[in-house]
Amino acid sequence: MSRRVRLWLVLAGGAGLAAVLVAACLKLPSFGGDKHPYGYRAVRASLARHTANTISSVNFDQRAFDTLGEMTILFAAVLGCVVLLRQTRDEHRAEPEPAEVARPVRRYALLVLPVALVTGIYVVAHGQLSPGGGFQGGVVAATALHLLYLGADYTALERIRPVGAYEVGDALAASAYVVTGLAALIGSGAFLANTLPYGTFNTLSSGGTVPLLNAAIGMEVASAVVVLLARFLDQAVEIVKESGE
Repeated sequence: MSRRVRLWLVLAGGAGLAAVLVAACLKLPSFGGDKHPYGYRAVRASLARHTANTISSVNFDQRAFDTLGEMTILFAAVLGCVVLLRQTRDEHRAEPEPAEVARPVRRYALLVLPVALVTGIYVVAHGQLSPGGGFQGGVVAATALHLLYLGADYTALERIRPVGAYEVGDALAASAYVVTGLAALIGSGAFLANTLPYGTFNTLSSGGTVPLLNAAIGMEVASAVVVLLARFLDQAVEIVKESGE
């Protein structure tokens, strides 16, 4: 294929895409108006399936397949980070020396750590009821653990953060999301369809498969963030060690 033909194909494809986007934009509701067709449908579907938080209903029910794509991107990023930053045979990591931490920093970090961790778990558990969910709660829970790094030292963080276990947790959580979708495929013929009983509205067990998928995302995000921070912190420790030498 010549360069001229490739150029014409790109121009034709771009023109077609532009035409589709313009046609879609012309059908959008007026900005600032009081009519929101998609929002109305999303809220009705959320309430019909006993999910109080419409955002979670969209993420884990109405467009759960899109969330699978977002989770896959994060999983691939973690996998790439683990591969690129893995320790090679000629690298020997020395244990970092304990660092001096100011007493106020230590006190407040260790005081906030359990509060932040419980808050992250709460946000995940109540994702189908109130603002938040697996993505937000997972990040909060993962970063809460690293307050120990601020309040104590890197060795103390390593004792409560076995990276291998979190790598397994990341893989299991991603697999749980896919398995839930496959189970729905067997039961209803639609991948990631909400096939479980919807339960009582505004309770932890409401929403059908929404709490399950939300919990899987929370575990995946928390494990992924821990693994990512662990790999980068290991590299930072190595850099500090080498510069000290």
